[in-house]
Amino acid sequence: MPDLVNVILLGIIEGITEFLPISSTGHLLIAQHWLGARSDAFNIVIQAGAILAVTLIYWKRLWQLATGWRDADNRDYLLKLLLSFLITAVLGLLVAKLGFSLPDQVWPIAIALVVGGFWIFAAEHWSAKRPPSTRITWTVAILVGLAQIVAAIFPGTSRSAATIFTAMLAGTNDRPAATEFAFLVGIPTMFAASGYEILKQLNQPGVHEDWLAIAIGFAASTVTAFVVVKWLLGYIRTHTFNAFAWYRIVFGLALLLLMPR
Repeated sequence: MPDLVNVILLGIIEGITEFLPISSTGHLLIAQHWLGARSDAFNIVIQAGAILAVTLIYWKRLWQLATGWRDADNRDYLLKLLLSFLITAVLGLLVAKLGFSLPDQVWPIAIALVVGGFWIFAAEHWSAKRPPSTRITWTVAILVGLAQIVAAIFPGTSRSAATIFTAMLAGTNDRPAATEFAFLVGIPTMFAASGYEILKQLNQPGVHEDWLAIAIGFAASTVTAFVVVKWLLGYIRTHTFNAFAWYRIVFGLALLLLMPR
């Protein structure tokens, strides 16, 4: 029973933090210091639960893009989503082949949280100086794809923060537009990462994954993320992301001061 509670708590933490710009992977790794370490497969697959929530929230937009591909604007947007995804997929496979794994220490996550907080302040400051724009350019698409890899390599960076604020700095300084593109490109990215991790585990003899725990964490993450993303999409229409920047900085500094190296 205690382990079941821990799995549910980790799923809830994932659901809350996946799309808030505060780093879900960083929070999961920190939480696992108290709730018990989990495999990379667990951490990646429960992220797909949060992605499922976003898929359900954006299903009308996804349907519009899928059925309206003859429309020039829809086709252009789809191609840019595809480019971002392909950049992430190719570089992600390269990173995986190089044997990259998540760190088990807290201090690099804490540093990334603090640096990311100042990154958010900078993005908000510079984007406010430009005329409002909802346009997704090819430059934005390329940089968002690269940002996803940076977030994957450096836990604490936050995939949503890296992609949203890269888009804002690259020209899409309308928060809802930048957020939508960042979230939509995350759908194929995280589903592909989860599928890759599952296949890798299945093809490794002697590796026994706790699939029940993964399924429970996945479900908890999906339900929680659905509620959180609904709230976030309303929040950013009238607020900046600066509150999340302050949270990152305070939380990161607290970890550096209180957690053992």
